[in-house]
Amino acid sequence: MSRSALVGNVTAMLEDAGFVVSDRCAIRPKSFDIAARRGDDLILVKILGNIDAFNEATGHEMRRLGTYLEATPLVIGLRSRDEDLKPDVTYFRHGVPVLSPDTAYNLFIEDVPPLIYAAPGGLYVNIDGDLLADEREDREWSLGQLASELGVSRRTVSKYEDGMNASVEVAMALQELFETPLTSPVDVLEGADDVHETETTPDDPDADPDDEQVVAVLTKAGYSVHPTLRSPFKAVSRDEDDGDNDVVLTGHSKFTKAAKKRARIMSSIGRVTHTRSVYVVERAKQESVDGTALVEREELAELGDVAELQKVIRERAEHEEAA
Repeated sequence: MSRSALVGNVTAMLEDAGFVVSDRCAIRPKSFDIAARRGDDLILVKILGNIDAFNEATGHEMRRLGTYLEATPLVIGLRSRDEDLKPDVTYFRHGVPVLSPDTAYNLFIEDVPPLIYAAPGGLYVNIDGDLLADEREDREWSLGQLASELGVSRRTVSKYEDGMNASVEVAMALQELFETPLTSPVDVLEGADDVHETETTPDDPDADPDDEQVVAVLTKAGYSVHPTLRSPFKAVSRDEDDGDNDVVLTGHSKFTKAAKKRARIMSSIGRVTHTRSVYVVERAKQESVDGTALVEREELAELGDVAELQKVIRERAEHEEAA
């Protein structure tokens, strides 16, 4: 299957599941292909035939964007090396959850989350330690007796009851012993932090030298500016003093056909992520592109604060919608 067809299939699946899906980010480089929202659940999705192409830099950017946009970064892929990804298993690459299309279908269409996750050493599941302890005590088994049944140490059983996860084989043995499920699903939409400990959000990259002046103006106006390297926008700018945490996707370049394309993608992403977007240019003959406000560099420098910029962005987007 071609990557384009795979992206189309995943997009259709998410739409069938009730997600509003952005236009495809048909530019390079790109950290994610589509943004999708269903209610409060917002996901940024990278779609790959082979997930080995998902590198650390892209993973770091997706995790940063997940933090700034309150979204879950997610990779949907077919295989790793020459082996297909297993169904109903959550994998991880550079701190980002990875699902096969079948696993994603079960999660989003059938509302059946994966129970298994891959980690160094094999496949594992979450064990409900409190329930395990209750079941063991109901049978009046000691830790040693259960350990003997499982072929593990007493200390290992104690760790299971304290919340340590178990291999699939141990989980199956426990289910056979107690004739009741003792596992809990991987909470993919919460970043799967309950089963996968990751480092803190990677630091922001340095802004492109050509963007430093724009970043300085936005910062002076009162925005916290987070540069990006692999997105349709150059930065995510946030008004931290706003109770609603006003977020603006920010672009900057000469006003070319490529800039118009980026502005349109930014607008589509903004409609899904519930953010506004602004594109800073040297000269512009129009006020906006599909809802992305255009602001000339000199005009931006003259705006006094966040409120003035917000007003300009809002008015230009609304003017185009009314036209």
